[in-house]
Amino acid sequence: MTLPTDPTPVTSRKDSLIEFPSRFPIKVMGANVNGFVHAVTELAHRFDPDFDASTIELRDSRAGNYLGVTITITATSQQQLDDLYRALTSHPMVKVVL
Repeated sequence: MTLPTDPTPVTSRKDSLIEFPSRFPIKVMGANVNGFVHAVTELAHRFDPDFDASTIELRDSRAGNYLGVTITITATSQQQLDDLYRALTSHPMVKVVL
């Protein structure tokens, strides 16, 4: 007995659901200490040379011990995003990246 074959070609799964290039917000949280925002900004510039620091949004935690920093980069590839997330999460000042 032979099984019928499907004449429809198999399409490969997209590597990303994001269309590139696109504006992509990333939330970074860490202790509210001097240099934290600068460190996040430096990493953003490393992966997006055209990063506009004037778009940074800051939000203090309720007690003021932590700071949320939202950066919006121009994402050009999944690899760029993956590399930026790895750089952010491995930075000693960063606690959480969303």
